[in-house]
Amino acid sequence: MGQVTRKAMALTKHTNQRKALLLALLAVLFWSTMSSAFKITLRYIDHDQLLLWTSLFGMMALFILNRTGKSPLKFRQLTRKHLLTSALLGFLNPFLYYLVLFKAYDMLEAQIAGTLNYIWPITLVLLSIPLLGQKIKWMSIAAIFISFFGLIIISTRGDLGGFKMADPVGVILAVGSSVFWALYWIINLKDDREEVGKIMLNLVFGCFYILVYLLLFRKIEMPAWEGIAGAVYIGLFEMSITFVIWLKALQFSINTAKVSNLIYLSPFIALFWIRLTVGEYIYPATVIGLAFVVAGIILQQFSGREIKR
Repeated sequence: MGQVTRKAMALTKHTNQRKALLLALLAVLFWSTMSSAFKITLRYIDHDQLLLWTSLFGMMALFILNRTGKSPLKFRQLTRKHLLTSALLGFLNPFLYYLVLFKAYDMLEAQIAGTLNYIWPITLVLLSIPLLGQKIKWMSIAAIFISFFGLIIISTRGDLGGFKMADPVGVILAVGSSVFWALYWIINLKDDREEVGKIMLNLVFGCFYILVYLLLFRKIEMPAWEGIAGAVYIGLFEMSITFVIWLKALQFSINTAKVSNLIYLSPFIALFWIRLTVGEYIYPATVIGLAFVVAGIILQQFSGREIKR
């Protein structure tokens, strides 16, 4: 009887791990299309208008998922602290993060903006030193230098001698967006609320911020159908549904490291989509620089000082 039970448990674990890998690969596939989706959609809509519509569609999707889920958000139980935390998180992401990131994509080629933005795990480590009091080892320092060398290769398209950046402002925006993302996740570490409802509230505040921004400094415009279609896709598969898929993958997984490491496939697959859909020539320097960035991130993980997801 005990042997039968152990076999059944082993089979269940194997099935769950297989589900986890399939869901994780699906999430990685969706996220890998985002650089192309950003660049194509920005042909039909301004970067700040895009943030308004993507936040709106993402919020609607998460609202439906949260209300139909097993643990829907109880609005009456929200405290002042919860609302203040969501207000701060929503200001960092989606408002500041995507406002800066979309502008970077507007100014740079998709392959450059996307790969530069991928430095956020290293930015997270750097910010965790003063904000979380984490110590840094020599291996982490080496990892940071390796990743930043990759950034230099990408931003100069391999012209290290001339050091001519593709667009200095765009490069600063792409790298700078990683600061907002890292700050967001550091604050998010201390917030133990249910994830889907929490992110939905962040998007509610994000929508409010971008709405106020547009009313004060721009105006709200109805984009062409191509812009709306792109905003729907980004809102669903960048800001909402894919996030839930990734959470499910982690819940099913027995070994979360195997699942989490699949995310490193995303920027390389993204280059394929950029070439296929956007039509950009992929510079060899982009691939080489990205390899350095990812190598630095992986080395940082082996140092044992990374922030646990």
